[in-house]
Amino acid sequence: MDRMASMAVFTKVVGTGSFSAAAREMKLSQASVTKQIQELEGWLGVRLLNRTTRRLSLTEIGTGFYERCTRILAAIEEARSAAGALQSTPRGRLRINAPVSFGLLHLAPVVTEFLKLYPDVSVEMLVNDRVVDLLEGKFDVGVRIGRLRDSSLIARRIAPIRLAVCAAPEYLARHGVPQTPDDLVNHNCLEYTYFESRGEWRLLDPAGTEIVVPVSGRYLANNADVLRSTAIAGGGIILVPTFLVGDDLRSGRLVRLLPHYPPPEQALYALYPPGRHLSAKVRSFVDFLVVRFGGRPTWDDT
Repeated sequence: MDRMASMAVFTKVVGTGSFSAAAREMKLSQASVTKQIQELEGWLGVRLLNRTTRRLSLTEIGTGFYERCTRILAAIEEARSAAGALQSTPRGRLRINAPVSFGLLHLAPVVTEFLKLYPDVSVEMLVNDRVVDLLEGKFDVGVRIGRLRDSSLIARRIAPIRLAVCAAPEYLARHGVPQTPDDLVNHNCLEYTYFESRGEWRLLDPAGTEIVVPVSGRYLANNADVLRSTAIAGGGIILVPTFLVGDDLRSGRLVRLLPHYPPPEQALYALYPPGRHLSAKVRSFVDFLVVRFGGRPTWDDT
C-alpha cells in the first residue's frame, strides 16, 4: 500500500506540474511529497523526473512508468467502486441453508418475493434438517429454529416459533384424549429424529415451570412433514411447530391437546458470519425476513 500511495503522489505531481501543487491538493507537506518521490525512484532504481528551478519534466522511463501508474490506479479505483456497489446494492449469488419443512412451506415463497424485489440477486438454497456448518459450506445466511448452539456466527431473532401437541380426531376416538402430560405414556407418540432429547417432550405446567415428559412410540422420522402426514392419518400424537400444522388445527384435521401444558416457545433465527462489513444482499435478505415473519406470524392466526 505504501507503493500505491507513492504512485498516487507521483501521478499527482505529474498532473499538477509541481511538488507544491501536488502537496496542496493531497493535503500533504511538500517535504513529504518530495520524500515519497525519492523513495519511489530509489525502489525502482531509476530517475522518473527531471527537476530544475523553473520546470519539472518526465524522463523517458518516467513517461512509461506514469502511463502504467495511471492505468493501475484507475483499475484499483474501479475495483474499489465495484466493491462499494456490492456493499450498498444487493447483487450477486446468495447461498441460503434452511430446515426442510420451513423452507418448503414458508421460506420458498418469501425468497421468490425477494428475487422480484432485487433483480440483481440470484439464490441458491439448500434445505436440510441436519445442522450444517455455514462457514464450511460457504453459506451466506442460515435459517435456524429452536435453541442455538454456541457459535461465532451472528444470530438475529426473526419471529417466535410455537409448538403444539396434537393428534387426529380418528386417533383420539380410538385411544382417548390425554388430560395430563402423564397420560402420554399410554399413547403412541411420533418422534422427530433431530429433537435434542429423544424420548422426552418438554412442556410448561400451569405455573410456567418446564417439565420433562417421557414419551415413546412406534414411529421415528427425520422429517416433520412425514410425522404430520402420519398423525393426520390417525397414526399417533405429534409435537411439532404450528407453522407446519396451523392449517390442520384450523380445519380440524388435527386437534390441539393439553392446552394447559404448552411447549416452551422457541424462535426463528437468521445466522450469518460476523464482520464489520455485512454485504448488502445478506443485510437486505435478513431485513426482508423480519418484515415478512416478524410480530405474530400468520401461521399462528386462528
